Amino acid sequence: MEHQSLYERIGGDAALRQLTDQFYDLVFNHELISRLFKTDKDLIKEKQRLFLTQFLGGPQLYSDVYGHPMMRARHMPHTITEDDAVAWLQCMASAVESLALPEELKNELFDRFPRTAFFMVNTGDQ
Repeated sequence: MEHQSLYERIGGDAALRQLTDQFYDLVFNHELISRLFKTDKDLIKEKQRLFLTQFLGGPQLYSDVYGHPMMRARHMPHTITEDDAVAWLQCMASAVESLALPEELKNELFDRFPRTAFFMVNTGDQ
C-alpha cells in the first residue's frame, strides 16, 4: 500500500482551506496575537495555506512561490513571546477540532504544530 502524506489523509486542499479560514477567524480577533497579523489578511491566509500544504507533505507550493520557507527568519521582525505561541496553538487546536476528521487524525495533525510554534518565539531566554 502506498504511503499517503498527512496532507492527503486530512483531505488535501479543501481541508487546508477550511482549516486556515477557521484558524484566521480566531487569530484575527484574538486579543493577544491579532497584533501580529496586520497586513493583507487574504495574503496571510494564502501564504499559510501554501506553507501548510508543503509542511504536511503535499506539493511544495510555498517554495515554488516564495522560496525556502525560512520560517524563523521570516518571523524575526515580529516580537513573538511564549504566550503568543500558546495563543496561536489554542487557535490552531480549535481550528483542527472543527475539521470533520477522526480524532486520531486530528491529534496527528495538531501534533505537528507545537514544536514549530515555540521555534518562532524570539523573546526571553532561548
